[in-house]
Amino acid sequence: MSTAILLSSVATAAPNAFAADKSTTTSNGKAKNVIFMLSDGNSIGGTTLTRWYDIIKKNDPNYRLALDDPSFDLALQRTYCTNSIITDSAPAGTAYSAGYKSADKFISVMPDEVKMPGLPPVNEADKYKPLATVLEGAKLKGKATGIVSTSNVQHASPAAISAHWYARSNYEEIAEQQVYQDIDVVFGAGSRYLSNRKDGENLLDVLTSRGYVYADTPASMAAASGNKIWGMFADTAMTRDIDRDPAKQPSLAEMTKQAIDTLKKDKDGFFLFIEGSEVDWSAHSNDPVGLISDINAFDQAVKTALDFAKQDGNTLLIVTTDHGNGGITIGSKETDDTYSKLPIDKVVQPLLKAIKSADFIAQQLPKDASDEQIKAQLQTYWGITDVTPEELAEAKRWLAKEGVRDYGLGRIISSRANLGWTTHGHTGEDVLVYSYGPNKLSGLIENTDTAKAMAQAMGINLQELNKTLYVNAEAAFKQLGATYRIDNTDAANPVVLVEKGTVKAELPLSKDIIKINGKETHLTGIVIRGKEDRPVFVPQEAIDLFKKVVAGK
Repeated sequence: MSTAILLSSVATAAPNAFAADKSTTTSNGKAKNVIFMLSDGNSIGGTTLTRWYDIIKKNDPNYRLALDDPSFDLALQRTYCTNSIITDSAPAGTAYSAGYKSADKFISVMPDEVKMPGLPPVNEADKYKPLATVLEGAKLKGKATGIVSTSNVQHASPAAISAHWYARSNYEEIAEQQVYQDIDVVFGAGSRYLSNRKDGENLLDVLTSRGYVYADTPASMAAASGNKIWGMFADTAMTRDIDRDPAKQPSLAEMTKQAIDTLKKDKDGFFLFIEGSEVDWSAHSNDPVGLISDINAFDQAVKTALDFAKQDGNTLLIVTTDHGNGGITIGSKETDDTYSKLPIDKVVQPLLKAIKSADFIAQQLPKDASDEQIKAQLQTYWGITDVTPEELAEAKRWLAKEGVRDYGLGRIISSRANLGWTTHGHTGEDVLVYSYGPNKLSGLIENTDTAKAMAQAMGINLQELNKTLYVNAEAAFKQLGATYRIDNTDAANPVVLVEKGTVKAELPLSKDIIKINGKETHLTGIVIRGKEDRPVFVPQEAIDLFKKVVAGK
């Protein structure tokens, strides 16, 4: 595991301009382990619907979700970012990971603009600057680290905890940073971004050289016994849980258990990030079938984590969502006059007939699907035998549009289940936070407070961590009297070149490597540059190593 570097054990230092300015934890206790779980795009409406669905399906009026466990403390969390009242997953992930508000599409870098009230403007020199994350802090404390997701692991939320970039869609860049972060356990999807890359690098070879066991099936994941495992179970994204083939893709709960079982071997403890990614995608589609399926899959993973935390007794578990999505409600315009007499069967029964998600059905249909093709799919997978002309028209309208082909199907079953949706996009309401263990959260908090609570629990000072991991390379090396330039001979793989006398150093961008006079050393952090006109940032360790060699020590 990572070599420990001593960090301040004092709680977070004076607040920065984009972080919350108050303590929201109910204790100052420390935790050996921290597990942070995110049900992306979920809301109270989605959780409520899922609970009712389970109560009816299981014929158990007393059934409760793992999220309903009374051991959890509850808080209400504000989610806005620096340039919108409704956040994207990237700046929300930055808030949770680094304790800073940031801008749309930015993952763990400072914002380029601030438009929301109550936040000061960002300094020009700070724009796009990388922000150290709690995962990076955990590594420096000697803890094992892991990320688990059902999306590609390069997607916004897992990316924000493990990488730094100003454009969340640059999956190849994010994948490279994640590999060189030397995270102990990575489970999810996104294998396509590891090989056959534009920069010519095969990141699978890098993983092998660094001692990882690579898994691509549930069986190979379960058989992996080492301390470093990288599991990819789809090229781009795993399926909705209701569509999942258990022989090809593990459940979120199975990945969670394997990750915990692997990481807990570290005597210094661990940090683990877990995302139920595709709750968000079903909410975008206004598809209650996929939504309920993935909320339940996430809830089973919560049970796995909570059971461990209770048994361990030294684990902080935080469970939340980054934002609402879709604006789902039990009740719609069709129930304006009948809501007070709406029986539960009118909501749940249409959903109980469904055995596949809207996304699955859309994939079975061509863009120019006929009426009969659509009817056949809806009867087979949703038990609908009386499709109306209006429903067919709605399905066809969306099936012809790439990327949103399941939207019309979601609307069909939602209408039949008396469910309302306000949008196909994110929503800006406050969201719930569930916490168990030391440093539990309560009251009305900012999403930046979550990062602060996790950092405090692990004895990490986020302010000092930024100074340790992200130093302006050009300024620091020139202060030592060295020359500094960026070699773009290989445009896809730029390298920082530093020279003083007979000492020459090379620092490839997006890697944890420094070569001094040909001798390669792995750093405790990665070399980062965002936009080409911005500075390169390196760990202070790189400056110190170069200085030591120059001094002949």
